[in-house]
Amino acid sequence: MPDQSVYDMPFEKIYAIFVAKAERAGRTRMEVDECIRWLTGYVSIDILSGLTYGQFLSLAPMWNPRAELITGSICGIRVETIEDPQEKKMCQMNKLIDELAAGKPMAEVLR
Repeated sequence: MPDQSVYDMPFEKIYAIFVAKAERAGRTRMEVDECIRWLTGYVSIDILSGLTYGQFLSLAPMWNPRAELITGSICGIRVETIEDPQEKKMCQMNKLIDELAAGKPMAEVLR
């Protein structure tokens, strides 16, 4: 499991990092929001203020069952081999944003 402090960080801070990464690569905040909605089932990103990243992950209305199709490495760890559910969700989210920033078409990112 990653350092607990990551889970204790405000989601707004993590979200800002995701948006900055995507925008540096020429993608938009709307595309980041679409990835988050697809993966988590949250209807609106605006309602998430005040949540920690851990709460954001654990309270997601419906984790997309197609998230199991998210494969690849994050920091040298294969996403599909992670056993801890919370850590796996975190890595799946990071992988989606990485793919978005890498220029993959949304249809591929959202499987």
